[in-house]
Amino acid sequence: MTTERSQQLIGLIDLTNLDDDGDQAAIDALCAMAAEHHTAAVCVWPDFVAQASAALAGTGVRVATVVNFPTGDERAFATANLATRCVDNGADEIDVVLPYRAFMAGEFHRCDDVLRSARMATAGTAHLKVILETGELIDPHVIAAASGFAIDHGADFIKTSTGKSPTSATPAAVAIMLDAIAASDRTVGIKPSGGIRTVADAERYLGLAEERLGVGWPTPETFRFGASGLLSALLDD
Repeated sequence: MTTERSQQLIGLIDLTNLDDDGDQAAIDALCAMAAEHHTAAVCVWPDFVAQASAALAGTGVRVATVVNFPTGDERAFATANLATRCVDNGADEIDVVLPYRAFMAGEFHRCDDVLRSARMATAGTAHLKVILETGELIDPHVIAAASGFAIDHGADFIKTSTGKSPTSATPAAVAIMLDAIAASDRTVGIKPSGGIRTVADAERYLGLAEERLGVGWPTPETFRFGASGLLSALLDD
């Protein structure tokens, strides 16, 4: 792999620590690595947003966090309150879980309430990434419908997975999501997330985006990898 290609891939990473036992020292190390290698963002638990924001001030590395996570079962007002707190603490991006069980059950009003509340909390201040949890949706038609639903509710990005379910990102799901983005009348990004650990993994997902939306389409404004181990793999390549 060329140095240019490697740097492109590194610049698309949301370097992630959503470990259950994560602590302040781990977040400091994560932020130092992100700043050194110029990843697109870090993604951390809400409790660490203020710390990460302070550590990355002036570096150009964004701070992302997660709400309604990982189950997608929080009530809309709780999601909105947490998203608002995270934005106030310096979050540049909010990754919200679509209430995917409700979506599969046809309870679209619950999904509507959560996504609208998250959009209102981030409007004008932070990007909104909607996590579909495609490994649980399974059916291609449901993944397509969920992608469209998220886009219609103001998602700046649609994201495959929480990384906490048995099946995370898959090329098949990402292809469906890219087709939904291509059909949209506005710019929407995509974030394959979970289980992306190797250079081959990264190339496969980036290749899908380039194939469907053009070689110049994937940039940090439209494409991210949600990953914790991918940076090390790229540095070792």
